[in-house]
Formats: sequence, C-alpha cells, structure tokens
Amino acid sequence: MSQARIVVLVSGNGSNLQALLDAAASGELGGDVVAVVSNRPGAYGLERAERAGVPAVAVAPEQDEPRRAYDARLAEVVAGFSPDLIVLAGWMRILTMGFLGRYPDKVVNLHPALPGELPGVRAIERAWDERARGERDVSGVMVHLVPDEGVDSGPVLATATIDMTAFTTLDDFERHVHHVEHRLLVEAVGTLCRQSTSTTEVSP
Repeated sequence: MSQARIVVLVSGNGSNLQALLDAAASGELGGDVVAVVSNRPGAYGLERAERAGVPAVAVAPEQDEPRRAYDARLAEVVAGFSPDLIVLAGWMRILTMGFLGRYPDKVVNLHPALPGELPGVRAIERAWDERARGERDVSGVMVHLVPDEGVDSGPVLATATIDMTAFTTLDDFERHVHHVEHRLLVEAVGTLCRQSTSTTEVSP
C-alpha cells in the first residue's frame, strides 16, 4: 500500500516538524515526509530534515519579490515532490493564491489557539496576557485547512482545549501548548493520510 506523500513548510526551529518525522519513522503517521522546505536558509527545521534523511530545500524570497511571484516559485519547488499533503508547521508567511491555488484541499496549518481566536503571530503570549488580565481561562490548539489567504480561518480538522488555570507561568503554559500541538498535528495529519490512501486505492 502506497503511503501519502507529505511536504512540510517551516520557517524556524521545527519542533512540530520533528513530531511528524518521528511519527512517520515509527509508522504511526501512515505517510512519508518526502521534503522539508523553508523560506529561511538557516532554519533549524532544515537540519532536522537532513538528520532524518529527508530532502531539505531553502527557497528564500528575492529582494523586492512580490508575494505572489514568490509563492508561484515556491509552488513549483513543492510540485517537484508530488505531494498529497502540504503541512505548514511554523511557516511564518501568509500564502497567496499563487501557491494555494495549485493545491486545493491539500494545505494544512497548525495554530496554537481555538477556532476564531487569536489569529496571527504570538497567539500563545497573547492568550497568556489575556489570562493575566482575567479575560481568559481557556485556550487551545487547532489544525485546519488553508483554502485561501485568510489568517488561521480555514475549515477546522481537529481541536484540543487547554485549561489555562493549571499553569502558573508562561513558560509552563507554552511547553504544554507545544506538547498538545505535536500530538494533535500527528493525529490530524495521520487521519488525512489514511483518507488520501483510501481515495487513491479506490480510484480507477
């Protein structure tokens, strides 16, 4: 049985990427990470890929390059790996339709907040600030599809709720969020891999 082919896009450390690499290696994921691509040549996520024996590719934006032109170039690089799924794991750029239009229903994102809450960067810190002001007791993590240029607003695939009252420091809360991220991302991508494989098997 063929495995779903996954390309992971990262911009930084890549701890969620590592969770996917580990799950793929153990067979838990039900898919293969066939490439890791970063917009930052020095991203540690690329080193994680190389250590796992996975192709690691840096696609840095050129000076004054329009976002859509960059995304079209990025899409060509990704296409070379024939992905069934593309996972954004700490990818710190908003993708335009120059990329997303090439991969409908194939791009998956992870966001450390519940649906409709805290879109954009620093969601963990912003949730903690709201907790400190007495405005929030609960946060969470979601995995969702990325159909368009909306920020953290696509169709939800999976969620996990986190009780913030269990934590006394931002560091403890952040560590727990990352732990939940790793688990939820592996579960959600694993489900998509199984669906992709099943669809492929029944196709003529």
